Amino acid sequence: MAKDNTPLLLIAAGGTGGHMFPAQALAEAMVRRGWRVKLSTDARGARYAGGFPHVVKVEQVASATFARGGALGKLLVPFRILGGIFSAIMRNLSDRPAVVVGFGGYPTIPALSSALVLRIPRAIHEQNGVMGKVNRVFAKRVDRFACGTWPTDVPEGVQAQHVGNPVRSAVLERAGAGYIPPGDYPMSVLVIGGSQGARVLSDTVPAALASLPEAARANLRVAHQARPEDLERVVAAYEAAGIAAEVEPFFKDVPRRLSECQLVISRAGASSVADISIIGRPAILIPYAAAAGDHQSANARGLAKAGGAIVIPEKQLTPESLRDQIALVLDNPEGALQMSRAALSYGVPDATERLVALVEDLAGPIT
Repeated sequence: MAKDNTPLLLIAAGGTGGHMFPAQALAEAMVRRGWRVKLSTDARGARYAGGFPHVVKVEQVASATFARGGALGKLLVPFRILGGIFSAIMRNLSDRPAVVVGFGGYPTIPALSSALVLRIPRAIHEQNGVMGKVNRVFAKRVDRFACGTWPTDVPEGVQAQHVGNPVRSAVLERAGAGYIPPGDYPMSVLVIGGSQGARVLSDTVPAALASLPEAARANLRVAHQARPEDLERVVAAYEAAGIAAEVEPFFKDVPRRLSECQLVISRAGASSVADISIIGRPAILIPYAAAAGDHQSANARGLAKAGGAIVIPEKQLTPESLRDQIALVLDNPEGALQMSRAALSYGVPDATERLVALVEDLAGPIT
């Protein structure tokens, strides 16, 4: 059987939406350009793989992290990593990718290590304003280093290239969707806090909205992403306040809901910030205080500086402080419209094309 000479891109990404969504965007674009694409991820990342084009081969690697597991598990981590690297070298000797791109997380280690050993062109895409541990290790060992957030804290001597954070096609389809400013009619508020919601948002958002004047509450239509264990109390809080609300652990149609809302209240994950800026919606961002290196605060900084978001540090978040900022947006249609325009001005809608160009430049002429 003849070997397929179509160029192969190996994408490696760990198990969070922040890593997987831009990886998915790149995969979609490269498949459209006639490339074969393979995804290397762990069990957590595989949960997001359903959104990738069906022709993308998904290869699940054993996760190996010091952050979880008992003493014995942590002792075995180096051996698991070494085993993963050896397996990746064997696979890549056979598959011979034209380019390897890592998006962060532990599955990036075997992929980039094998590319280093086999001298395969390789790149990193860092989504956050503060680099992740794995990307920091490999930053000086790749041919290109692309940043989603600008500026990004990179090691001395690393030439970073700002490409922006690629977003999924479902987001791009709604890029710059017309914004209806808040007014005396039904208004949508979207509350998102990661793949399964954030407890601090479930603790504060319903109470904040409940303390708005009755006329404002009557107009609200809330979609709130909450953890399964918080669903019952969040639903009860909205019902007690007389606020119409959908409360779910996961919304599959976040891009649509974003395009239809007057205000989004969110964590400041890199993908969330990118989605908000591409569609162009006023946002109140509450960065996750325990994020490594406080990277969510760094992610929020640019959008806030542009005028598209209000940032409330988690330690300052109370129902009262949040209510005041919500009212500031919903009671000020012209200001809300200005925020939506400012968010759009911060977005990088061609981030995927920039990353595609970087990959193709690395690959060189394909024969």
